[in-house]
Amino acid sequence: MPLIVIVDDIATNRHIFSKLAASIDDGVEVRAFGDPKIALNWAEKNTPDLVITDYKMPEMNGAEFVRRFRELPHAADVPVIVITIYEERSFRLRALEAGATDFLHSPVDQHEFITRARNLLQLRKQQLLLERKLEHSERSREQSLREYGERLAQVIDTVPAMISATDLQGRFIFVNAYHRLVTDTYLIRGPESHAGGLAGNDGGLNLLLDRKVIETNAALPSYEEDIVDRTGERRVFVTTKSPLRDISNTIVAVLTTSVDITERKRAETHLYHLAHHDALTDLPNRILLRSRLKRSIARAARGDRSFALHLLDLDGFKVINDALGHSVGDRFLKLTAERLRTAIGGRNTVARLGGDEFAILQQDVTNTQDATDLAVKITEVVAAPQIVDGERLQCSASIGITLHPSDGADADQLLKNADLAMYRAKSDGGNDFRFYASEMNTRPRAAVALDNALRIAMQQEQFTLYYQPQVDVRSGETVGAEALLRWCRPDGRVVGPSEFLARAEENGLIVPVNEWVLREACREAKSWQRLHQRPLPISVNLSPI
Repeated sequence: MPLIVIVDDIATNRHIFSKLAASIDDGVEVRAFGDPKIALNWAEKNTPDLVITDYKMPEMNGAEFVRRFRELPHAADVPVIVITIYEERSFRLRALEAGATDFLHSPVDQHEFITRARNLLQLRKQQLLLERKLEHSERSREQSLREYGERLAQVIDTVPAMISATDLQGRFIFVNAYHRLVTDTYLIRGPESHAGGLAGNDGGLNLLLDRKVIETNAALPSYEEDIVDRTGERRVFVTTKSPLRDISNTIVAVLTTSVDITERKRAETHLYHLAHHDALTDLPNRILLRSRLKRSIARAARGDRSFALHLLDLDGFKVINDALGHSVGDRFLKLTAERLRTAIGGRNTVARLGGDEFAILQQDVTNTQDATDLAVKITEVVAAPQIVDGERLQCSASIGITLHPSDGADADQLLKNADLAMYRAKSDGGNDFRFYASEMNTRPRAAVALDNALRIAMQQEQFTLYYQPQVDVRSGETVGAEALLRWCRPDGRVVGPSEFLARAEENGLIVPVNEWVLREACREAKSWQRLHQRPLPISVNLSPI
């Protein structure tokens, strides 16, 4: 009766995984533990056929649990599946080094869970069968290994994994059908059946690893290896090597099992590509651009040539998008991206940061002229007309340029400064480029400070209205007044609207300012009416925004 152990600190996961494990086959027994320490204590006196553990647990992660489990008697060959939410290769390597056999990515696909668990249980069953047969054999070691090789070939030919065994001299005892299908390796009797010549892509490495199993008297941690199959296709396997012992616990052979994870690796590669490339243009996105910026900075620190970062925004693209629709706009962006990709060439990188904003990482820059030449080329490439759905469309580009290391020591600073330079080019009329200059920081910083001061002024009622009388020149009588807005700054200065009104219109604060002016002028007009017993009109100048 197969025994499966589930280790997960979350009760819901334990329940789900236990039900999935129990559905693998009739008679499967499942033991679930929420605490890995309790699971290890139980395993000291019990040997499961398969262990399924979560990687992220509060007191002991999956890698540490697998390492301690492998140290227990009779646990070295038990298959272990690690379930992890992490995609980084480092987490898989830690678990593999600790002795994990396979991985599942959370959230777990039920079909994949059952299939992988069933395959590993079948492998475990055949491994135990092999060990029992070797232990109880009364024949000579060489004869028994040859006979068991023939029997094993029949038993495990249906297992979808490469399985082989070599004796202490490195000669094959058996090779299953899947192994032959992948590597075109056949069992050959005689001295030429040496694993060094037939064990796959790197026979020498296989011999060294087999020798290590024999010398250490222990299984090796699972490891990933690339194998070129007989059709020339490169495939990825998770391989384990463990000792086979006779009845006296003496090592008589080394068992090698390799599970094909090529499809999983392809899926991981695809997911990585999706996470690091723009879905519309397939150009590198902001994440990948930042990564390449960091690598370029590191290379420059080691003495490599400097580089330039070009940030460009399409002038007039919004008009195309609004007038002709997003479908035409998207095709225009794709054509622009392809033009840029073709134009930059070499080691340079073109990325789409979002909307109509692109970036180009230019390598091997020796002076500003190199960056100037590329910027001129970019403006020409972008400005060339494009035909989309019979429409002749054309945009120009505003480009901001930063140079490393003079304009920034890290990726964030280079991107920020290139953005400032790009907006300077756009404010100067567009269809041009600007190199970053330190004074470009002054205006944004002043704008941020003014925004904060205006918000505080609204909260603390620092605004006031002055009233300029309107006099009838014939009678000399006051017939009305004009409300004039003033800002009483905390430093004692009284400033007119010319110093802050334009900024209030840009950041949206003009709306509450307009409301306050109207409300205050109306209140004052009402008080004058009560005082003079007649209405006195007040004119108010309002922003049109």
